[in-house]
Amino acid sequence: MKHYIILLALCCFILSCKETEKQSEEIQKEDTELSELFGLMQGSFNSEIQAKVDSSYYNISLHMYPIWEDKGHFLYVEQALTSAQNKPYRQRIYEVTRLNDSLLSSAVYSIPRDSLWIGKWKTPKAFDSISKSDLMIRKGCEVLLQRKDNNYYVGKTGDNTCESSLRGAAYARSEVEILEDKIISWDRGFDAEGEHVWGAEKGGYIFNKMD
Repeated sequence: MKHYIILLALCCFILSCKETEKQSEEIQKEDTELSELFGLMQGSFNSEIQAKVDSSYYNISLHMYPIWEDKGHFLYVEQALTSAQNKPYRQRIYEVTRLNDSLLSSAVYSIPRDSLWIGKWKTPKAFDSISKSDLMIRKGCEVLLQRKDNNYYVGKTGDNTCESSLRGAAYARSEVEILEDKIISWDRGFDAEGEHVWGAEKGGYIFNKMD
């Protein structure tokens, strides 16, 4: 009987160790994917090649650089016509997190007095003077992403969850592909009847990584 109890305890210990090891591997997998996605999103990009091939697309510059590196996975994002980078039409902060074992999220925040931050992607430490509590989250505008392969993520917003009043829109919709050398982003606005009112008509902008 004594030997049986010892054997049972040993089996339970081995199973417990295996379960702990499995959980540890899963956590490591999640951390690796989150870090991979965050790394792919960083850098300077533009759509120059696409604009040269198809005149219906503009040459747009996209800069995404990490800030607050000791507080999570945050990026300052600045988007402008390449010919007018001192006048960006979009400035945001993204927060990349994991929602569950297969889904990641890129939440979107507006920046107060955003004109003060133009070009600050070159000096990310400048953002140490503000904090997350100073930002305004754009509810329903987060992009939900899944890993499809090594260095390849696909995601989108909800179909009509991201409110937008730009050019008569009622909501905006974003679809994104993130790869090692490029980001494909298709942002569109729709009115209350679901009619397309702004954004590319044929497909997403192809932003090739510059660095």
